[in-house]
Amino acid sequence: MLRLTAHRDDLLNSRFAVSPLFELNNLLRRLERGRASGLPPGWEARLRPVFRRLRTHTRLDAVLALKAHRYGAAFVAPPPASLAQTVADDLAAVRATPLEVARHEIAQCLARRPTTDPDVLAVLHSPSVVDTVADTLEVAWAELVGADWPAMRAVCERDVAHRADLLSRGGWAAALGGLHRRVQWRDGQIQVAHSVDWSADLDGRGLLLVPSVFVWPDLAVYTDPPWPRAVVYPARGTAALLDPDRHATPEPALADLLGRSRARLLTTLAEPASTTQLATTLQLALGAVGDHLAVLRRAGLVTRARSGRSVLYRRTPLGDALTTPPSD
Repeated sequence: MLRLTAHRDDLLNSRFAVSPLFELNNLLRRLERGRASGLPPGWEARLRPVFRRLRTHTRLDAVLALKAHRYGAAFVAPPPASLAQTVADDLAAVRATPLEVARHEIAQCLARRPTTDPDVLAVLHSPSVVDTVADTLEVAWAELVGADWPAMRAVCERDVAHRADLLSRGGWAAALGGLHRRVQWRDGQIQVAHSVDWSADLDGRGLLLVPSVFVWPDLAVYTDPPWPRAVVYPARGTAALLDPDRHATPEPALADLLGRSRARLLTTLAEPASTTQLATTLQLALGAVGDHLAVLRRAGLVTRARSGRSVLYRRTPLGDALTTPPSD
């Protein structure tokens, strides 16, 4: 069991962030597993050929060698600073890694996961290894994640809006409720079921909470530098993003009643979302989403409220009732 003892200041100083390179690195782990990637068939069929090509034509195998055990080398997935984190920010942090730090982490990875591949070893022992790894990550991001990132970020931002509201209204117990089956709040501690027995104090610095798509269905806990104390957890809505035909298809009767686009919007609003997030997630025109939401709002099926700089739409009880499948 991992136990993080929290105090009043820790609640105030906790924050949310997104981590583009964490997503890429977890996707690479999945793809490296082969057929056991756990990706839905559509994503698997689309990304697998790209992954194979990158392994042939880039230094990706050297990057894969840095993924020993669960976390691997820390410098390939630096800690994110905020919700505004971009892949350019992450890549800049990778490139800024001192060579001696990179070599130390590489040595640890090779000790846990030895390789005899001469091409991989040549890259990892090169004085330009940091730039080579950063360049390879940049290409892999563009080829494997870049096109999907707006929708992935929208899912993560929706989760943050939901979780931050719970945190502000109900404290740790509310925010951690439903975060993950392995996480609970008990007796002033954030407890994570784990094979290692380890305890620490947040010391007033708070907890970094990072919603993620590709960590699903598991979670990651960071306890060592360079990361602060952090929990990376599956963002709400991940399943619908990865397999939209299965998770976001409205009931036929609801589509007949409202029209397919409005029914999809109402079904997707199981969690609050902004117009931009909905347009990105559902790949609809922003103006069309606004028009549909206006109709749903006049019909009493959704309501809206400001949350920070965004206006979030939520289903009303009537909207919830309409999206509940009829019982047999």
